[in-house]
Amino acid sequence: MKVAIVGASGAVGQEFLRVLAEQNFPIDELLLFGSKRSAGKSYNFRGKDYAVKELTRNPDDFKGVDFAFVSAGASVSREYADVITAHGALMIDNSSAFRMDSDVPLVVPEVNGEDAFNAPRNIIANPNCTTIIMVVALKPINDITPIRRIHVATYQAASGAGATAMDELVNQYAEIQEGKEPKVEKFAYQLAYNLIPHIDVFLDNGYTKEEMKMFNETKKIMHAPGMDVSAMCVRVPVLRAHSEAVWVETERPVSVEEARAAFEKAEGLIVIDNPAEKKYPMPLDVTGCDPVYVGRIRKDLANDHGLSFWLVGDQIKKGAALNAVQIAQYIIANKK
Repeated sequence: MKVAIVGASGAVGQEFLRVLAEQNFPIDELLLFGSKRSAGKSYNFRGKDYAVKELTRNPDDFKGVDFAFVSAGASVSREYADVITAHGALMIDNSSAFRMDSDVPLVVPEVNGEDAFNAPRNIIANPNCTTIIMVVALKPINDITPIRRIHVATYQAASGAGATAMDELVNQYAEIQEGKEPKVEKFAYQLAYNLIPHIDVFLDNGYTKEEMKMFNETKKIMHAPGMDVSAMCVRVPVLRAHSEAVWVETERPVSVEEARAAFEKAEGLIVIDNPAEKKYPMPLDVTGCDPVYVGRIRKDLANDHGLSFWLVGDQIKKGAALNAVQIAQYIIANKK
């Protein structure tokens, strides 16, 4: 098995290395690619050092590659997709570049793993992190009775904006403690001691691009074009692990007991839901963990057909690197 990582020096690229090791992914040969600035950096994987090579337009760099995990931004993915896939490598792309292309599957293995086998361009898109976390929990409910409508408020960690954003949050707290003016570069405003109801750019309909990703991607992954989705995405001063408050309306009412039983049986989902003992998922506890965690499961008091629940998932793991690796694992395990 020959594997390539494009964007190896970034937060998700580094997580790819950790996840591939944790998952004991079968690798005989590993290639690392990055920008001119990253070229020459060395990273250890399973006791061996690997140097980052500059990504160029030479398709022979990817000759014999089985899986290419790509996390270097949408513009890089668009520019180099033909190079990466030229010799048959399957490109699993972590950017937004191809997610809504009709001939590129958008895959969360626990939800729509079979879609991975319909990739005519040899490209599979990894969904947006908030979408991944949500659809893992939507699937078991939708299997009971179709979901008509979803409202979701997200509480997104600094990690969603990359390693430098995480550093900025940590530094801001230190600067404030020292009586200095905190430096603001990655976000529109200071994130420390603050919430910012703004992720990505605003669109003409008043929603942000991040919110519309959840709208569009959920429909595609769930194969439910008529499913209504309305999102409010908020950046919060948490290092990593996103949280989501979700309200769903189903075709027939689903009891809390029925929902909890479905969640408990679902792949990739862990239930932590005991309010009497103050047990519920929190980003501090979920950081570094593989599954999505669900709690605060209850009926929606404003809707007879509604349920409400709370989700937390590590944005860099399940929301990015782990989901991509699980796509490859699904393909290997179910190869036709």
